[in-house]
Amino acid sequence: MLNMDFSKKVVVRTTEEEWVPSPAGGVLRKPLAREEAERGHATSVVRYEPGASFKRHEHPLGEEILVLEGVFSDETGDYPAGTYLRNPPGSGHAPFSKEGCTLLVKLHQFDERDQSTVRIDTRNTPWLPGIGGLEVMPLHEFEHEHVALVKWPAKEIFQPHRHFGGEEIFVLSGEFCDEHGRYPAGTWIRSPHMSQHHPFVDEETIIWVKTGHLPIEAH
Repeated sequence: MLNMDFSKKVVVRTTEEEWVPSPAGGVLRKPLAREEAERGHATSVVRYEPGASFKRHEHPLGEEILVLEGVFSDETGDYPAGTYLRNPPGSGHAPFSKEGCTLLVKLHQFDERDQSTVRIDTRNTPWLPGIGGLEVMPLHEFEHEHVALVKWPAKEIFQPHRHFGGEEIFVLSGEFCDEHGRYPAGTWIRSPHMSQHHPFVDEETIIWVKTGHLPIEAH
């Protein structure tokens, strides 16, 4: 068990973490949250070395991937950095990477009714105007769960707010800040149901953000 108490805020600066070997040769991981060794709820940064592959496996409750670097592949196609993928509950694949890649991966965290397959190239998808100076790129929503990229212009300050159903952030570029700390690129932040903060940035910053998906009743 790792970071499975959803009532607590978790901050991991992944650039400071060590890579841990996976069962597949050439595939390394930085675990962020994990229920069991190779089953159940898991959030990780995953690195495929050039030519690495993972044997075919199923996703009983789905898989969510954001390609951070390189090109990730499976039998459905090749997905370069900036691609957002969702493989629904009950799907399976045999992933590999010819040139190597780094991914943010979330396993076994979907509602079983959320059967959407998603493939979005965020580098060729338009930004939409958000609140204040923010720009938003919606990626997925299902009931209370919302996933998006958010671009913050330099010196932007957002209103204080609470997160119904929690919030999860991965800082892609720049440095995200709030009254609790400063979070450089590569930082993963998970904040519980009804947590509150007052975020801001000094430099242009892009974050991946998911809200509304964490347990309302803390485990």
